[in-house]
Amino acid sequence: MAEPSEADKAQRAKQLASELKSQKAMLKHANRQLAMVFDLNKCLGCQTCVVACKTLWTRDEGMEYMWWATVNTQPGKGTPRDWEKLGGGFRDEEPRAGTLPSKREFGEAWEFNYDEVFFGGKGNSVHLQPSGDPDWGPNWDEDQGGGQYPNSFYFYLPRICNHCTNPACLEACPRNAIYKREEDGIVVLSQERCKGYRFCMEACPYKKIYFNLVAQKGQKCIFCYPRIEKGVAPACARQCPGRLRFVGFLDDESGPIHKLVKQWKVALPLHSEFGTQPNIYYVPPISPPRFDAEGNLDESKPRIPTDYLRYLFGDGVEAALATLKTEMAKTKAGGKSELLDLLIVYEWKSLFGPFTQDPAAIAPRRA
Repeated sequence: MAEPSEADKAQRAKQLASELKSQKAMLKHANRQLAMVFDLNKCLGCQTCVVACKTLWTRDEGMEYMWWATVNTQPGKGTPRDWEKLGGGFRDEEPRAGTLPSKREFGEAWEFNYDEVFFGGKGNSVHLQPSGDPDWGPNWDEDQGGGQYPNSFYFYLPRICNHCTNPACLEACPRNAIYKREEDGIVVLSQERCKGYRFCMEACPYKKIYFNLVAQKGQKCIFCYPRIEKGVAPACARQCPGRLRFVGFLDDESGPIHKLVKQWKVALPLHSEFGTQPNIYYVPPISPPRFDAEGNLDESKPRIPTDYLRYLFGDGVEAALATLKTEMAKTKAGGKSELLDLLIVYEWKSLFGPFTQDPAAIAPRRA
């Protein structure tokens, strides 16, 4: 059989590339898109959402260091450490090279001296502490923040997988193990198809995919889809005591997500310049005023630098903050604000659109 010509090889390569592009487009397709909005003006940094997720989803062997839901202090290095500098995503619709975060950068699961403290008979002479000499963890720089006294500042930033409309992880996977569910747009990583190549971890600019060294599989937030299928909100949202996590479909014009993102435009994506079209949105934090050199409040200068908020949430952050302040002024003057009534959340069910069923309706994960 004659060797194919260079022209034949080029044509075949072009055909394969077209087929792959078509396959990826099918994997990205979703009829509707679920999303969340986090109101950063209400986050307590209490980590209840983090623990709710941890106890439900990441208790198996090899998942000890995984935190699918995290709440970090801003400004801070986050988790994995310096994730914003590790690359990935897209630029001008072309994939960008990313760096594979190490388990150490995520923060390994620490061992503690429980036996010594509780059963060692040493009374108050020892205290609970991690073994070894750890130098990083998921909340290593908690509450440190930025700025200088008296104008120091910080706020909390909850994060989960963004369940992007254009997921870089999906694009990077050669096994087609990552796909969006047609009915709700949740991005799922098939444990059957995954071979542990970890290209998805490099490609995700938010670094929200973990690698299970025992199972040799990638694993990530699944938006609690078994709960969603039962009409129950994700655990991180349902357990949040601050009532800051809104859940719903983007196209539901009567729901909270559409109103905050599309109507009022006060909820913004994190680092939209990464090009993945994330479906987790944030109401940016309203900053207290700065103190001037004489110790007086200067209402014209925010404590949290606007440039920093713009770096996180894009050019729309100033308009979003202006809308929030306008609505607040309206209520202070005795008026009513539909936006503030929505954000205050007088009744918890208003957070979740159609996902307000009792969690008891779900069978336990383990017998």
